Amino acid sequence: MQESLKEFESRNIRVVAISVDPPATTKAHIEKQGYTYTFLSDQKMDTLEKYDLVHRAGFRGADISRPAEFLLDSSGTVRWLNLTGDYKRRPKAADVVKAFDELNGK
Repeated sequence: MQESLKEFESRNIRVVAISVDPPATTKAHIEKQGYTYTFLSDQKMDTLEKYDLVHRAGFRGADISRPAEFLLDSSGTVRWLNLTGDYKRRPKAADVVKAFDELNGK
């Protein structure tokens, strides 16, 4: 997603990641990877549970978040989502951009 931020920004898309990791772990990861978009910590998995994004015992027996992409409109309504059951499978920015363009008649 980082490599496509300019493309997202040109469409007024705000990229936000949610992780089960504690804030300190997330911060270290962000700094190591050079990410500049927003990361949120959901250690209690409240948001992940709400959207059925918990991958039970997904990594070394620990519950982790399922990779997922959502496009929400300005009112917070989910307009598009992409879910995977495999935590190793990461999203492609081009797929998100394509879905956004299709939703907006482009």
